[in-house]
Amino acid sequence: MKKGRKYLIWTAGMLLVFLLAVSFGSTKAEAAKPSALHVEGTRLVNAKGRTVQLRGVSTHGLSWFPQYVNQKAFTYMKKKWKINVVRLAMYTAEYNGYCTGDDQNRKNLEKLIDKGVRYAAKAGLYVIIDWHILSDGNPGTYQTQAVSFFRKMAKKYKGYSNVLYEICNEPNGGAGWGTIRSYADTVVKTIRKYDKKAVILVGTPTWSQDVDEAAKDPLKGYGNLMYTLHFYAGTHGQYLRDKAQAALNAGLPLFVSEFGISDASGNGGLNMEEGKQWLDFLDKNKISYVAWNLSNKDESSALIRSSCQKVTGWKKDDLSDWGRWYAARLS
Repeated sequence: MKKGRKYLIWTAGMLLVFLLAVSFGSTKAEAAKPSALHVEGTRLVNAKGRTVQLRGVSTHGLSWFPQYVNQKAFTYMKKKWKINVVRLAMYTAEYNGYCTGDDQNRKNLEKLIDKGVRYAAKAGLYVIIDWHILSDGNPGTYQTQAVSFFRKMAKKYKGYSNVLYEICNEPNGGAGWGTIRSYADTVVKTIRKYDKKAVILVGTPTWSQDVDEAAKDPLKGYGNLMYTLHFYAGTHGQYLRDKAQAALNAGLPLFVSEFGISDASGNGGLNMEEGKQWLDFLDKNKISYVAWNLSNKDESSALIRSSCQKVTGWKKDDLSDWGRWYAARLS
C-alpha cells in the first residue's frame, strides 16, 4: 500500500509538471505572436500606444523564388538578423504573375501566401501581402482582379494580428495621384468590409516616390492607412528625403515597403554612405522599412550570393555585400 501511494503521488506530481510545462510553452508561443498595430498620426503603434518600427526583408517574386518562403528561413531571420516583418512580393503582370498566369498559377501563389502568413505568425513576424504591380504601371489595369484578390485575403486573414496589406507596389508610367487614389479608395473599401482594422499600405506616384503629392489629398474616411515610399540609395538621395520630410510635416504616415542601396534598377554599385543616411533618417522618424530582396538572383540587390543555394541558415560568406551590410545594420 505504501509503495502504491508513493507511486500514485509520483504519478500525480509528474502529471502536474507536464501540465505546467504545456501551459508555460503555450504561454510562450502566444506571447511571441505579433500584436495588432494601428496608425496614430504619422506613427505605427501597438495597443498600448507605443511606437513600433518594423524592419525586415521582402521576398523577390513569389513565382520565381518560392523556396525562400519557408519556416526555417523566417525563424532564422527573426533570431539572427532581428527582423520583425517579411513582405510577400506577388507580381501581377510579369511572367507567371497573378493576373497573367493561368488558374493553377494563381492557386499556387495563394497557397504560397498562406504558407508565408502562417510561417510569419509562428516565427513572431508581421507579414505584408504585396500586390506587386510594376510593368502594369497603372494600378487600375487589373483593378477588378485586385478587388477580388483582396476580398479573398481580407476574409481569410481578418483574424490575424500580423497581416498588413500593400495594395499597389509601384505605380508608374504616368499614373498620377488622382488615378491611384481612385483605385485605392475602391480596394480599401473592399478590404474594410471584412477586415476593419488591419494596416493598409497605399502606393504613391512615380514608383512610390511622390509621397508629397499624396500628402496634399490623402484618402478620407478610413483609419490605419500608410503611404509607401521606395528608394534605392544608388539613385535617390537628399531630394527624396526632402519629399519624405514634406509629407511627414503634412501629417502623412509613411512606410518604406521596399528599398535597397544599389541603383534603382536593382543592380549596379552599392552606395553604403547614402544608405546609412537613409536609414538614419528612417530610424530618427521611426519609419518602418523593408529591404529588397531575399533571393540569390545575380544582381546587387539580392541579399544572398548567387553561388549560394541555401534557403536558410546563411553564414556571413553566404550573403552578398548588400546582405552583409544590411544584416549588420539590423543586428
